[in-house]
Amino acid sequence: MGAGAYILGCEGPRLTRWERDFFRDADPWGFILFARNIEDPEQVAWLTTELREAVGRDAPIFVDQEGGRVARMRPPHWRDWLPPLEQVKLTKRKAAEAMYLRYRIIAHELRAVGIDGNCAPVLDLVRPDTHEILANRCYGDDVVRVADIAGAAATGLVDGGVLPVIKHIPGHGRATADSHLELPVVKTKEKALNVSDFLAFQSVAGLPIAMTAHVVYADIDPDAPATTSHKMISIIRDRIKFGGLLMSDDISMKALAGSFEDRCHDALQAGCDLILHCNGERDEMQAVVAATGRLAGQAAVRAEAALTWRKAPDDIDIAALDAEFHSLMTHRAG
Repeated sequence: MGAGAYILGCEGPRLTRWERDFFRDADPWGFILFARNIEDPEQVAWLTTELREAVGRDAPIFVDQEGGRVARMRPPHWRDWLPPLEQVKLTKRKAAEAMYLRYRIIAHELRAVGIDGNCAPVLDLVRPDTHEILANRCYGDDVVRVADIAGAAATGLVDGGVLPVIKHIPGHGRATADSHLELPVVKTKEKALNVSDFLAFQSVAGLPIAMTAHVVYADIDPDAPATTSHKMISIIRDRIKFGGLLMSDDISMKALAGSFEDRCHDALQAGCDLILHCNGERDEMQAVVAATGRLAGQAAVRAEAALTWRKAPDDIDIAALDAEFHSLMTHRAG
């Protein structure tokens, strides 16, 4: 029997007895950490050890460490970063090189405390009306340039032994609402989406893991967001050609309606491989586990394939990388 088809969070900086017992039985495929779980390097290293001991295997452990506003690990123990969009504007034609260095350094910090998955890079295209929750997390508005920068970011993570998770497939940039709080609806025609938002993801479609967008694309499926839309996930698989492991965005976000059981069922029926649940709340996790079940079939094959991307980091001189990155930022390469 495979691991559970879900990624789960936990409540605090150490596991409770109940969490250890629950994770042992539920056996999630992986875990995700948030700021509430992070105090200092020693504590995080202990927590990642506890999580893996609970399931008895080397489960992947993820975090949202984009740098900038979305960073669960911050000074004084970890580096601080500009929002990605600001860094891209500053580094100009050297943006891909600088983003590689940024994520190679981030990977070094993650691996040092037992984290081997990062929910990055972001392929969403920024627009004048992109909601502020997302806008400065993007890399730009040009499909080719964003794809190049995102590819460099993903390579930096992989070289550092960290699994990248591309997001938010098939594109969140046209959303003018915050999907944490409500369901965004994009009214752009399918033809325009094909040559912009959807196209951005094609260049990275060979990467191992992607996270869905809780966004309705009204011209294609007005009745369901991508996470629970068979039509949209068919586009992700057949048009964008993403063949890797597809996880939902956080199933507890208010963009989604219905019970947790219904949300999980709808996402799986639409074609998601994994359910992501982040907040660590007991009743919700129990509902997710009961509704979701175990990895099987092609989802299990894709999950196993994703883990083959997780390798020992390349040897690096972290001080030299820091200096190289600093040089790119201060010289404002044109």
